[in-house]
Amino acid sequence: VICYDNLVSDEILAINPTAEKIYVGKKCAKHSMPQQDINGLLVTLAKQGKIVIRLKSGDPFIFGRGGEEMQTVVSAGIACESIAGITTALAVANSVNIPLTHRDYAQSVKFVTGFLKTDTPNEQYAELLADNQTVIFYMGLNTLPNLTQGLLQAGKSADTPFAIIANVSRPNEQVLVGTLGTIQALQNDAKLTSPAVMIMGDVVSL
Repeated sequence: VICYDNLVSDEILAINPTAEKIYVGKKCAKHSMPQQDINGLLVTLAKQGKIVIRLKSGDPFIFGRGGEEMQTVVSAGIACESIAGITTALAVANSVNIPLTHRDYAQSVKFVTGFLKTDTPNEQYAELLADNQTVIFYMGLNTLPNLTQGLLQAGKSADTPFAIIANVSRPNEQVLVGTLGTIQALQNDAKLTSPAVMIMGDVVSL
């Protein structure tokens, strides 16, 4: 049985046509089932003697809630393994030729979620002001106005390069490049939609 997420393609699901398939995906403010129910479903299916695949896009341990799910399964005494995927930030780097690190521009990379566990915006702006780092924002497109304003008020330069990449590595990928000061106006015109990742830092200019 395959419990799969929103961004898993039909082509991938078709590889095993005989498997039972259960959709447990999430979109912004639209969850097919609560996370606790997904955790319980994995345990229930495994205890029925089924081989269970929890199929996600990207890497399950980078904002994929894979850690929470594995904790539940292991606590229930069920043997499991995790197979790494390519997280969005790394897919972006290869797809749009933005090096996440560069000796002249960025000596560190920070992965940041747009929302905290309580579904409130992540507003920890003071941690994102260093000039020699690249910041990757996951699941934050809907918070872009607050994000840009918060960063500017915290002291980040309006000239900081900023990019939005929607549908990373997919046929309908879209890229929008500007600065922290201009990206909101550009997005107002372009209207890129989720799933999207945002990148802030000097490496975007490359």
